[in-house]
Amino acid sequence: SANVTLDPDTANPHLVLSEDRRSVRWDETPQNLPNNPQRFDTYCSVLGCEGFTVGRRYWEVQLGSRGFWAVGVARDSAWRKGWINLDPSQGIWAVGICGDRFQAFTSFET
Repeated sequence: SANVTLDPDTANPHLVLSEDRRSVRWDETPQNLPNNPQRFDTYCSVLGCEGFTVGRRYWEVQLGSRGFWAVGVARDSAWRKGWINLDPSQGIWAVGICGDRFQAFTSFET
């Protein structure tokens, strides 16, 4: 399993990172954080600090409740402002739960 340290500069204000930055939880009240260019401002997302270009990785995910979640990888250039799509055309490759369905998030053409 890949150890991921979450990057607080990218975290949506509704996401609260643990002290060790290894886990995240959603909070109804947004934090008062600077709206820097790296931060996701609409979509509840956060990126890891470490990047990689080759190799295999996997993540173990523990969920508090069902609903909607996704885990995946993103290009450094992935858009972070406004509404984004979780699909490769936007630089994001992700799998997750949407309602009661497990799915890979792709573009509509796929």
